[in-house]
Amino acid sequence: MSFYSPPPPPPPPPPESPSLGVFKTWHILKTIILGQMLSLFICGTAVTSQYLAEQYQVNTPMFQSFINYSLLLLVYTTMLAFRTGSDSLWQILKQRWWKYLFLGLADVEANYMIVKAYQYTTLTSVQLLDCFGIPVLMALSWFILRARYRLIHFLAVAVCLLGVGTMVGADILAGRQESEGSDVVIGDVLVLLGASLYAISNVSEEYIVKNLSRVEFLGMVGLFGTIISGLQLDYKSKCFLYILVIKFCI
Repeated sequence: MSFYSPPPPPPPPPPESPSLGVFKTWHILKTIILGQMLSLFICGTAVTSQYLAEQYQVNTPMFQSFINYSLLLLVYTTMLAFRTGSDSLWQILKQRWWKYLFLGLADVEANYMIVKAYQYTTLTSVQLLDCFGIPVLMALSWFILRARYRLIHFLAVAVCLLGVGTMVGADILAGRQESEGSDVVIGDVLVLLGASLYAISNVSEEYIVKNLSRVEFLGMVGLFGTIISGLQLDYKSKCFLYILVIKFCI
């Protein structure tokens, strides 16, 4: 007769706390709300850029970027300047200045190309073709951030690329009818290049924010973005900036 008895079954896992479920739901809602707010601001930037280009012939894409980077420099780079230790501005520049130089260059040129494209193509084309950054971002995340995706993600990318090709073809046909085919193609190419550079910037941003800090990313992009965009200001933009400074001083 055996006196062996099987071990008792493991206890069931504790039920999930209701507060934890509420926290997860709020986190998802917060992400959705912030994403929609960001889309609203981007849409406002697109509409105003198109309006300035068409109604007032104000074609200063680099100057518009220069203002944005200057504001980041004023706030976040100043915060880094007052830090001490390994997170100070000087230590960051000593360790990885060249990385932020390339990141700033990609971000500046992406902004320039997207705003410049409004001079050649329509607002609708710019907004739709800007989605080309999604497959580029997924490819970079796969190799750099080690992200993994499901089949539904790849199907969505295929639909996105199909839409990009359809939109470019429609722009070419519409441009030929209006004798503006070459200009429309230039605008579409600028959007595609800008979206690709945006993907590089966004992947770098995710890596830096998760592994370093948000303030460091914004501060260094503001610093190098201001320098690069300031060096690329054309004569028209410099005159426009000079007039603004004169009016502000008066």
